[in-house]
Amino acid sequence: MTAQRAAGLALLAAVLFVATPASAEDYPTRSIMAVVPFAAGSASDVVARILFDRMSRSLGQPIIIENRPGAGGNTGTAAAAKATPDGYTLLGGSTGPIAANLTLYKKLDYDPQHDLEMVSPFAGFTIIVTVSSKIPVENLQELIAYAKAHPGELNYGSVGIGSSQHLAGEYFSQLTGVKITHVPYRNIGQYLPDLMAGQVPLGFQWLPNVSAAFANHSAKALAVASDTRLEALPDTPTSKEAGLPQYIASGWFSLMVPRGTPDAIVARLNNEVKAALADPEVRAKFTQQGAQPMYLPVDQSKEFVAHEIKKYHDIIENAGIPRIE
Repeated sequence: MTAQRAAGLALLAAVLFVATPASAEDYPTRSIMAVVPFAAGSASDVVARILFDRMSRSLGQPIIIENRPGAGGNTGTAAAAKATPDGYTLLGGSTGPIAANLTLYKKLDYDPQHDLEMVSPFAGFTIIVTVSSKIPVENLQELIAYAKAHPGELNYGSVGIGSSQHLAGEYFSQLTGVKITHVPYRNIGQYLPDLMAGQVPLGFQWLPNVSAAFANHSAKALAVASDTRLEALPDTPTSKEAGLPQYIASGWFSLMVPRGTPDAIVARLNNEVKAALADPEVRAKFTQQGAQPMYLPVDQSKEFVAHEIKKYHDIIENAGIPRIE
């Protein structure tokens, strides 16, 4: 073999080595970025940090969270969808940008099913019917009566149009026949002062978004939209106990990666989520936040996405919510 041919083969081998994705056993060899498409301190952000902290210890590399809020979660989700599919960009996907927004928006800069892959859902959030302490109601039936006596006067806040909090409010309105007004916020931190001040006195919220208002008694929980009470709010009745058994509503958060991420890395991440959620410390922290651990194998996670997209399509169509430009 000539020296020139040997050099050429060596160069080819080097190129192939660089171009071949790292195996799951090698991954990760450097820090990982996780995009959370909502503001720091939001419910999504809080549980993502709990999970990613545990995963980073197991993986042996830091997972650095980048909060990229905007457009109901679409901004950060689109950025993650366009990232290199090498396992070094993760996404905290949620109900709005992954399921509801496909129907709600006329055009997205990404396709949840074609540009992204769900590794596994990891947290479910039961909706909590929340009111400012400035509103003279003490239970769910009193709220319904008050809303009927003041049609259109009660505003409720959410992290954006199409969010699980927004759609939970629409569903509540449909079930009870009350007329309430949705006020979308860019991030939940802007909503909380208005809730406490009574300017936007109603919410259908996840616990981390309103726990501070509960703690200082500027807002109160009237019911949890679930069949069972939340461990973090043991004195708050379920919707059934409060006299509205049909009202079951929740949101979810998931780990996702850009489509094309090697299967071995997706499987590795799925196993890491499973291991993290089995950790008693993680489960205890989730409970404190009003979150329920969720886990699915990769194949079932794909089915979960398809089911959720259809479910929210039907909810939005039935509510007659106009599509957003």
